[in-house]
Amino acid sequence: MIGIKEIAKEAKVSPATVSRVLRNPSLVAEATRIAVLATVKKYGYKPNSLGVSLRKSKTYNLMAIIPDLISGFNYPVIRAIESIALQNGYNLLLGDTQELESRERSFAAMVSSRQVDGLLLFCSRLPFDIDPARTLADQLPPLVNACEDIALDGLDKVNIDNAAAAEDAVNYLVSLGHKRIAVIAGNMTSPSTLSRMEGYRRALLKAGLPYEDELVTVADYSQPKAEIATRKLAALKNRPTAIFNFSDEMGMSCIATLLNLGYKIPQDFSVMGFDNISYSQYCYPTLTTIAQPMTEIGIVCMELLLPQLNGEKMQGIHRLLPHQLIVRQSTGPVSVKS
Repeated sequence: MIGIKEIAKEAKVSPATVSRVLRNPSLVAEATRIAVLATVKKYGYKPNSLGVSLRKSKTYNLMAIIPDLISGFNYPVIRAIESIALQNGYNLLLGDTQELESRERSFAAMVSSRQVDGLLLFCSRLPFDIDPARTLADQLPPLVNACEDIALDGLDKVNIDNAAAAEDAVNYLVSLGHKRIAVIAGNMTSPSTLSRMEGYRRALLKAGLPYEDELVTVADYSQPKAEIATRKLAALKNRPTAIFNFSDEMGMSCIATLLNLGYKIPQDFSVMGFDNISYSQYCYPTLTTIAQPMTEIGIVCMELLLPQLNGEKMQGIHRLLPHQLIVRQSTGPVSVKS
């Protein structure tokens, strides 16, 4: 099997230079870096001791890779993670990716350069290249995938059943007599969004209600885009009587927009959110929502990560946590005139 010495000889550099290219490429001249990486690619060389070396040489830093750092949902999760990390002697670093794959990979590379010991991935992509012929646990540093389900078996994961949660939300609206239920969805490349759409469709089917394209809008979890989506739905000739938002932040934007348009809530529109962030109980009217156990998500993340940091291999554990319907003022029975 080819090793680092053979790579160095082929690329006409020292083994130390090869190691530096693999662990901290920014410190190596571009021409040398290109030559070494070309040789590495040619022979398919993979440092098989990465996991062991990381565990033996600890930085006591962890990295949480997050699509949107200022989200009201992420704050309680991160706070729980940081609390347990500090109790175990670790610092928590935060990487805001803005859903850019280049940023995800840049932050993930910090394990290879020995700046962090483990990762908490809140993104929907694995920021590493994987050899399907090798065991997953032997290729990755300590990590846990949370909330957005990376479609790869063998990862330790924490999330809720988003399809079942969305189905419960729509079932509740149906129980109030609503038959035209619109959706303001998140990013349509997001696994959680796609699962919530699955639950929405499933609930409509079970209720004998048609799926209508005009009732589905996409706002990418953005409040300004949720305002645009709300105005579009309110302007429909045959408008919906209920709007199911895939986040509380979009739900609050939806409420504010409808009130500004002169509508009453829930008399003219019932509005539902998702997450149960702290602000959802303080807006007016207060927001009916699906609660995610945000603090528990953070706690379970660390329960799965700590054994890996202590030398155990990733087990491929998938923890599905419970969700809960929280009924507040923004939803009510469909009015007769609707």
